[in-house]
Amino acid sequence: MKRWPEKDEQIRLAHAGLIQRVVREVANPGSVPDLEQILKLSEENEWKDLVAAIRRILAGERELTALGPLDEEDRVIVESILQGIQNPDTLPDPKQAADPTFAAPALAGLVHAARNGDVQALQMLGNLATQMLAAGGDMARIAGILRPLVEGERDANRLSEKMGQQAAELVDAIVRELGRLENH
Repeated sequence: MKRWPEKDEQIRLAHAGLIQRVVREVANPGSVPDLEQILKLSEENEWKDLVAAIRRILAGERELTALGPLDEEDRVIVESILQGIQNPDTLPDPKQAADPTFAAPALAGLVHAARNGDVQALQMLGNLATQMLAAGGDMARIAGILRPLVEGERDANRLSEKMGQQAAELVDAIVRELGRLENH
């Protein structure tokens, strides 16, 4: 499978809050009181393999191959956690937003597919929203606009109210990409 460093970095940034929390909990057990709630919510949103791998990491497992089957996104998250445990300097910055040029087409594609009845895309959006909520801040606000986007809302100004500039730019890029997808 071909690896795309830019895509991997976008996944790391999108899930920085979760990655940081797991590494913090490994370093200091009991220091992340909301981690169990986040893991349960993620598991309910079909991220069972990822949550199982994280639970094994929390129990002391450090070999990627022993963590079970992981899709590409889960693998990047788990690798980031394992690297962060060994060297905290490698952890993604949860305050750094994902680059809209990478994130917008992927999010718009999922929204477009979900709007057209793709159940798997809808589930992926739910999973992504869970992780974005865990990151907090503007990521949580973006999670909150996913449903309106699936339902057809396209007013970028309305959708990005109360968001910082980077998040608003991401919303604008998503809406533009949706317009392109819907006109083809």
